[in-house]
Amino acid sequence: MADVTTVLEATGALAGVGGLGYAKARAPRVYWSLVGLPVTMGRFTFTYGTTMDVCGLTVQPSRLRAFMVRNVARREVQPVPPKVRRVRGTSTGLVASLRLPAGLEPSDVAAASNRLRHAWGIHSVTVVETKPGVVELRMTGYDVLRRVKMPRRRKAAGPMMVPVALREDGSTYVRDYRKIPHALTLGANQSGKSMYQRNLITGLAKLPVGLLGIDCKRGVEQSAYINRLSALATTPEDADRLLEVLITEMEKRFDLLSEHHVSDLWGLPEDLRPDPLVLLVDEVAELFLTAVKKDEERRDRMVMRMVRLAQMARAVGIYLEVCGQRFGSELGKGATMLRAQLTGRVVHRVNDKQTAEMGLGDVSPDAVMAATAIIADRPGVAVAGDSSGGWSRIRTPETTPAEAAAVCRQYAHLAPHPSYLAPFRPVMPAELPVPAEAPSLVKPQPVTE
Repeated sequence: MADVTTVLEATGALAGVGGLGYAKARAPRVYWSLVGLPVTMGRFTFTYGTTMDVCGLTVQPSRLRAFMVRNVARREVQPVPPKVRRVRGTSTGLVASLRLPAGLEPSDVAAASNRLRHAWGIHSVTVVETKPGVVELRMTGYDVLRRVKMPRRRKAAGPMMVPVALREDGSTYVRDYRKIPHALTLGANQSGKSMYQRNLITGLAKLPVGLLGIDCKRGVEQSAYINRLSALATTPEDADRLLEVLITEMEKRFDLLSEHHVSDLWGLPEDLRPDPLVLLVDEVAELFLTAVKKDEERRDRMVMRMVRLAQMARAVGIYLEVCGQRFGSELGKGATMLRAQLTGRVVHRVNDKQTAEMGLGDVSPDAVMAATAIIADRPGVAVAGDSSGGWSRIRTPETTPAEAAAVCRQYAHLAPHPSYLAPFRPVMPAELPVPAEAPSLVKPQPVTE
């Protein structure tokens, strides 16, 4: 009987270890909640002071505090680390709110984030300033970008907010057009740039906005979404005319704002408010590059119109999403001016460092290094930044063209069709007629035994 009990106990222990190993590989959230979170919480609690000290995140106490410690508490005066205000666990990691002492700033903590990651044995540490003197250490217990799983509980989205990808710290990367109206997305072939665009279109298709496409590759990328597009230009000539119409519409909307004494489209009454428009440019280099000299005039005209839209159209609800493999001054006149107006930056894996510097060089040098370090076997991983200097690694969930096209068909009724976009309205593919039943040409043969 004792032998049977021993065998059962050993079998149960092996099954438990095997279950934890399986959970660590296939269900990292479960493993983190059961094992990783308690271990990391204990390691953080018991080693916090010494870790901050060796990482250079302590300061000398004030004279009053040093006097009280030395003469009242009768203890040796020690350097003061940031005060822990709150610690909470999440399904992907740990979040600690720290009050910085005088002499430390958030950049000091951010510079030591890699040392903190190794000291506590976690995957990554992201430092976010929540208010003056207070930062959050957002620690991730495992690689959440290996298998992207968007959070089920999401905050209520605004009128122009689209969840697109997952951040490295487990939070959702949201494309907010009212905060960042125009954006530039760069990436080499097979880097996940098209996947990012599909997720963006899938999210926008569910909102009451007009989607306009410029795809000079004869529409091979955006033709799958024509059910939801209000306009589609597939040649440089069509793109030139579409941009001209948008400039005219922008001026009309400014007249409407002036008439009602408001400075923003969202200040208009809902019954008078025009539909917001999002212009999706698939490969911007096709608008810049010319084969013959006579096309240069059209190129300069298109570029200047895009620059005008990027400078002024935010207030009237016209937004730009520009994509490309490379983008810089070598494209021609106006390229640098246009790039300066595209506040949002998303850079996927690129073929050279210069491309990463084009997109993120004015954001942060660390962001450029992170973009050049993206490996080829992880399509969809990108570095997202903005003009404020903040950046983070993101990855879009896998969305097939068929899934994106199905969403566009489902929400096709939300596509506005104003008269000024009628010449650019994409032609829906005609459905094949269902053949009627016809008499069979095969004569039945009697079955004989």
